Amino acid sequence: MTPILFVYAKGGPPLEYAVPRLAAHAEVHVLALAPLPRTTESVWLPGCASVTTAPPGEGVELVDLICSHARRLGAEAVLTLSEYAVVAVAHASLRLALRGAGERVAGARDKRLMRRIWRDAGVPVPGFAEIHAPEDITAAFETLRPPLLLKAAWSAGSTAHLTAWNEQQAEAAWKTGRSVMEASSAQGYAELHAADEGVSDFLLEEIVTGEASDWFDGDGWGDYVSVEGIVADGRYHPLCITGRIPTIAPFTERASLAPAALPNALQHRIEEVSRAAVDALGLDTCATHTEIKLGADGAMWLIETAARFGGVMTTRQVETVFGLDMIGMLVRQLLGREVAYPERMLTEGKGAAGSLVVLAVDPEGRPWTEHPAWDFDAVDWPALVAPGTRVELVREHSLAPGSPVPPYEEAGGANSMAALCFLTARSGPELLADCGRILAAMPNALTAPSIALTAVSTAPTAAPTAAPTASSALPADRSTPGSTA
Repeated sequence: MTPILFVYAKGGPPLEYAVPRLAAHAEVHVLALAPLPRTTESVWLPGCASVTTAPPGEGVELVDLICSHARRLGAEAVLTLSEYAVVAVAHASLRLALRGAGERVAGARDKRLMRRIWRDAGVPVPGFAEIHAPEDITAAFETLRPPLLLKAAWSAGSTAHLTAWNEQQAEAAWKTGRSVMEASSAQGYAELHAADEGVSDFLLEEIVTGEASDWFDGDGWGDYVSVEGIVADGRYHPLCITGRIPTIAPFTERASLAPAALPNALQHRIEEVSRAAVDALGLDTCATHTEIKLGADGAMWLIETAARFGGVMTTRQVETVFGLDMIGMLVRQLLGREVAYPERMLTEGKGAAGSLVVLAVDPEGRPWTEHPAWDFDAVDWPALVAPGTRVELVREHSLAPGSPVPPYEEAGGANSMAALCFLTARSGPELLADCGRILAAMPNALTAPSIALTAVSTAPTAAPTAAPTASSALPADRSTPGSTA
């Protein structure tokens, strides 16, 4: 089979799901820039022709490493599923004359550049200001409407996102945000191509008001969605939309669901806005994950586009509901093979699937008063979900059994999660209700007597560490959901 180089870094779908899909289309050689999830290697390792670990370095040094490894293997494509390695892999592919995200990839990674491109292209974005020094904060509050959201320009998973109503709060948030990004960087949860910039670059932006009830059929949905897609030789193919439940402060995701309960006409309106956003970025060949805020009276604002697939189990949700193996499609496109794209974005699927993040807050975002040990098998899952719903623990992105559930840290975002669960249900409304019952039942469900379960698990577990703060480390193996505003 044709050799490809898969650059592994933290974030992205778990290897036990991703590697078999890569290996179905090519001979997979892994260059690991972060510790691999060894406890699940019985699932992913058989799909690898070779595995090489190396310290990542940064900038030109990292690109050199990727290129030399690809040349030695004769790789005909280089790809990554991690947010943090996207830029380096794109630059390496350019140097190797291989298909990739292209020379404008930074626009799909640096949130400041992304917003400048969209503003100039007339794509709707919240008002924003770049923050390089304290005087930039003063200027932001003179021109923007508070409250404002502080964002790290190179972050993922809502890391280093904090809300500020005045300059003093913004200055304190900026200090906290830099500390969180430094801790993130030390643990590999930071931009690999520009490590210094990844820690110090921030922006403040207006918090636009969403209105889910103007868009969705039924209650319980969050006020933003993602359009999952692939850019193939410069042509954007939006594939489907995934929905959310409401975030918790500041804007941390709790669940990604497919399909989204949106009328077809509204889905196609969202599709066109995503097309304008992705086309403006000028990407070449890559996956895309485009987040859009939904306001009253049909208003929309772009949150961000990433030149990679959505985090958590988004790729598996899409495959389960819409029958699209997006990872396999991207591999074939990078190799120049024929790929069957839908003529238009898919709006209807079969059944429902979702990724549910367990955080130490209730459905309204209030912190748990107790923090019991995490134990998937202690929960009476059949009592919490509808008949026909299955709950599966994604062990690669969950705490080891017996580990204390960490307190939720707003600045840490989704990185303070205790576990990631994958759910399948007969319908979207059932899946939405299942997620609500599970979140409401925690943490009491962790201490209730256990009975026979219908849930399944995928592989042995790793043991990540506590939630990120200004002084604590980040989990060892985590998926990185996109951030929202």
